[in-house]
Amino acid sequence: MTVAIIEDEAPAAARLAQLLEEIDPELRILATLPSVERSCAWLRDNQPDLLLVDIHLSDGSSFEIFRRLDLRIPAIFTTAYDEYAIEAFRVNSVDYLLKPIRREELRRALEKYRDLHHGSGAETEQMAGLASLLQQLAPPAEERRRHFLIQVGQKLQQLRVEDIAYCYAMEKNTFCMSTQRQLLPLDRSLDRLQEELPDDTFFRINRKMIVNMRSITAMHAWSRSRIRLTLDPPEPKGVEALVSVERTAAFRAWLDR
Repeated sequence: MTVAIIEDEAPAAARLAQLLEEIDPELRILATLPSVERSCAWLRDNQPDLLLVDIHLSDGSSFEIFRRLDLRIPAIFTTAYDEYAIEAFRVNSVDYLLKPIRREELRRALEKYRDLHHGSGAETEQMAGLASLLQQLAPPAEERRRHFLIQVGQKLQQLRVEDIAYCYAMEKNTFCMSTQRQLLPLDRSLDRLQEELPDDTFFRINRKMIVNMRSITAMHAWSRSRIRLTLDPPEPKGVEALVSVERTAAFRAWLDR
């Protein structure tokens, strides 16, 4: 069996490699990948049997890898958080392990992989049924999130999703610009917002920015096949409304529906 580890923390990646070697000395680790970008580049040319994937990477959520490449490789997800289990099952997850990873839990996850992908059809049907059930339990984004409660100092205010012009990340913080030109802090990462905001009107144009279609007033071809957006309200200094190379094709398809 061949495995690729997607993990941005070197000690955690080394620990996983050690556990895998202890559990199955014949298992081969083909690569250890620290980011979304490196993972996408490597997986375009390589096909391991199984992925061990940390959800939070230095340049974004590992779910982005599956969205970009439409991967069908089975994955065991590892994370310090338990809020992403449903999303994990949507992308061909074998198991979902909370950190710190224990040897026995990882061993059982590897056994589950072997049962599901090399065993009887009953186990595969059971896994598919569980994934389907979890997807049904997860309501659509527009049902999950209609408002955000924002705190500015001691003041609380409610922000409607339709009043969000765009969101962006800067210096480990997340901000929202409202259609009323009010800049507000958000206590969520862009990865989480990408799951909560309705994808018919919001699009993540690059690692640091999500835009509302209604805030786009003009689009211009840019270098390396990218697209420069003009937004209303205009983006603040230091923020680029630039569709990345990797997202350009998906962005065009999103607009041309």
